[in-house]
Amino acid sequence: MSTIKLEPLLRPCIRENVEIRSKSKKAKISYLNYSLPKLAFNGGSFCNFKPRTVLAHRASSTDTATVETSEASEVTFQKTFTLKRTQTVEGKVSLRLEQGKDEENWRLTVGCNLPGEWVLHWGVNYIDDVGSEWDQPPPEMRPPGSVPMKDYAIETPLKNLSSTSEGKPFHEVQINFDTRSSITAINFVLKDDETGVWCQHRGRDFKVPLKEYLHEDCNIIGTKKGFGMWTGALSQLSSMLLNPESSQPKDQDDNSKSMDLKQKTRNLEGFYKEISILKEVPAENFMTVSVRKSLEKDKHVVRLETDLPGDVVVHWGVCRDNDRRWEIPAGTHPPETKMYKKMALQTLLQPKEDGSGNWGLFSLDMELMGFLFVLNLNEKTWLNYMDSDFYIPLSNAGGFAKNNSSIHGGPGSTSLGVFEKTTEASIMVSYADSTDGIISEIKNLVSDISSEKSRKTKSKEWHEYILQEIEKLAAEAYNIFRGSSPAFVEESTSISVEDSTLTFVEESTSAFVKEFIPQTETLKPPAKLCSGTGSGYEILCQGFNWESHKSRRWYLELKEKVNELASLGFTVIWLPPPTESVSPEGYMPKDLYNLNSRYGNMEELKILVKSFHQVGIKVLGDVVLNHRCAQYQNQNGVWNIFGGKLNWDDRAVVADDPHFQGRGNKSSGDSFHAAPNIDHSQDFVRKDLKEWLCWLRKEIGYDGWRLDFVRGFWGGYVKDYLEASEPYFAVGEYWDSLSYTYGELDSNQDAHRQRIVDWINATNGTAGAFDVTTKGILHDAIGRCQYWRLSDQKGKPPGVVGWWPSRAVTFIENHDTGSTQGHWRFPSGKEMQGYAYILTHPGTPAVFYDHIFSNYQSEISALLSLRHQMKIHCRSRVQIAKAEHDVYAAIIDEKLAMKIGPGHYEPPSGLHGWALAFQGNDYKVWKAS
Repeated sequence: MSTIKLEPLLRPCIRENVEIRSKSKKAKISYLNYSLPKLAFNGGSFCNFKPRTVLAHRASSTDTATVETSEASEVTFQKTFTLKRTQTVEGKVSLRLEQGKDEENWRLTVGCNLPGEWVLHWGVNYIDDVGSEWDQPPPEMRPPGSVPMKDYAIETPLKNLSSTSEGKPFHEVQINFDTRSSITAINFVLKDDETGVWCQHRGRDFKVPLKEYLHEDCNIIGTKKGFGMWTGALSQLSSMLLNPESSQPKDQDDNSKSMDLKQKTRNLEGFYKEISILKEVPAENFMTVSVRKSLEKDKHVVRLETDLPGDVVVHWGVCRDNDRRWEIPAGTHPPETKMYKKMALQTLLQPKEDGSGNWGLFSLDMELMGFLFVLNLNEKTWLNYMDSDFYIPLSNAGGFAKNNSSIHGGPGSTSLGVFEKTTEASIMVSYADSTDGIISEIKNLVSDISSEKSRKTKSKEWHEYILQEIEKLAAEAYNIFRGSSPAFVEESTSISVEDSTLTFVEESTSAFVKEFIPQTETLKPPAKLCSGTGSGYEILCQGFNWESHKSRRWYLELKEKVNELASLGFTVIWLPPPTESVSPEGYMPKDLYNLNSRYGNMEELKILVKSFHQVGIKVLGDVVLNHRCAQYQNQNGVWNIFGGKLNWDDRAVVADDPHFQGRGNKSSGDSFHAAPNIDHSQDFVRKDLKEWLCWLRKEIGYDGWRLDFVRGFWGGYVKDYLEASEPYFAVGEYWDSLSYTYGELDSNQDAHRQRIVDWINATNGTAGAFDVTTKGILHDAIGRCQYWRLSDQKGKPPGVVGWWPSRAVTFIENHDTGSTQGHWRFPSGKEMQGYAYILTHPGTPAVFYDHIFSNYQSEISALLSLRHQMKIHCRSRVQIAKAEHDVYAAIIDEKLAMKIGPGHYEPPSGLHGWALAFQGNDYKVWKAS
């Protein structure tokens, strides 16, 4: 019986703090990470812990015990914290193969007795398959509720059956198949949708063979009788595997070898097998901290009491001022307490007599201000408070609000934070303390930039810099709110903060962002303006489609259109992926420094970029950072060893990708199963990628980035890459499904746009994101004549553009959704309504290449010209005038009005007169006269 350890694939919204300016305070969301914390000591501040061994002894002190029981003691602080952690539980995966109604029809049953939302991620092998790649099973083989995953697999939810006699839950799915088919094996892994964990067999896919054949990639489950070479126990199979060096990817044809495979139908034999698995599940414990002041001993006595089981080590120190710098106190410590690198003390708490937990006493001098600590349960489990050290005030103890000594971290970093659930009041105090300074700074900056003196004495660049600082502060306040609110706010936590911070900033600044007066340039702007969001007036062109690679001279062809694109009014162009790639379109990169692609060679690319620069157009490179195709196989025949200048080994691959046997840490996002997913928590990976991006900026001349599949890794890593490469503009592709009920688009898509906003915030606002929410809502609003969808519950645009417009890149089509792929094509014949919306609204609009060079060109050109003429920008204000069944209308910046849909609308007469500027099929645009 084999044992498999399941580790969660975590997707929390983890954010690295924005740099705090002036007196604003920090408060960060806590998170879970199953790696050892690191120890850093800067200027006396004890920030993080990573002891290799804990050499601590039980805490007991006659001195402290005497003080504790003294009736003269005065309690100055007492608080109970809820500790949320994980614990390991054991369960079983069961597999049963049995005959159905006749000899040809059989059934495979997969079950699991652990709690969770289990999904079978599975595929099949056919007779002609070579290697380990999966294919989708035929439709008649798919159980009800199955969902195709790309073109290689199926996901089928396991049914939650009645609990077993032991009271445990049980989940099961059945797959029926015909032995006369050409299917040779069923492959699968189990996935828990609750936690994102993947369950494999010996670190590889489960495989149940259905025919006798020679195969190179076998991790076989089931009986072996009648298989010839596959005889004996399961433990003997490893010696039967072929030399992995002979394995090759599916796209390398070897017809002669395929023809030599021996395949024939055999008489299947039923079997039943159970495999032990381990899963991390959430658990709650408490810890009570009290402080007593002993007049008799002139001491503070800190008592820790917890119901945490097993050995609990306290890493602790003290501080003398508000800086909360860790130091080791003089005087008596609990016996046998050990010093850790002259930075902290380690003390093992005493077990309670009734066995219900642990406790400890710490006697401290009266002049000390605070007691600082974190808890260690084992090598991988550390507990702290809201991503910071526990801080217990000793003098004037009145609260637990300000967390200045933060333990920094993120997915893949080496710290463990545990969110402590306190009372609503205490969290609100923390939130208010942390944001008061930020809101004050925002107001000061807004007043500064909008004052008459500032408008006359500061340059446009200086105003833009101030605006960027405002937005960073707003992102910081948003981060604090999101990090503090989950304990007591269950719904719509982001909406209120959008109204109070991000939307406040966008709307407050939009009134004057277009009115910069650089008449007297008395102040020099900062040397670097690199927020990654441009000036706000960008209009983006996607300069390719899905077929552009086929000519192998796309760079040369596009160079002929440079002047035309400039004359149309585009300010930024997005070029295709430049690197060598397994797929001709460029999205399966191999050697990142090899820029000879199907679009052209490196010199042609440099000439093209220079040509765009000559006409004032910035250039974005399409960079794929989530995954990378390997050049070599490991000892098991898995393609996860890289070549070229960045010759990484399998440490660069995440450990929880079900197909690629990586030795890195767990992924910080969703898996892209077609290629090895890169582990960005590795220092050498981040260093190499930053150097590569900087090389592209310098060598090719790229001005910024379009970031592919950013759902696959934490936005904090994107922040790191952008700060290193300093792009003028950057936009991420965070694309996931909107919310539907029985095939009907839900009216509220706040959760969808929240996920995109959370990613932008994780980057610290250094990048924008494609507004997939707006595209999806436009689909139904225009396609089904449901224009009421274009206003959210608060009368704002319902996409990201309604919450954070300066970071929303709006679009209606791209190379994936349209072109020859057509994965999510915009309603046919109604594209200009979509462009009438995004080209008149805030956000940064993007226009697809196929639409530019089509019969829509004149209409798109007119709308682009109007946007420039009326100075509509990414922060423009929208007043929705109508959002009804057959018409949507809005006024933008009080100087442009628009409507889409067959219904009637005319802008109101009043302070402005309105002149019709342009109209087309079911859309009109007016400008103020």
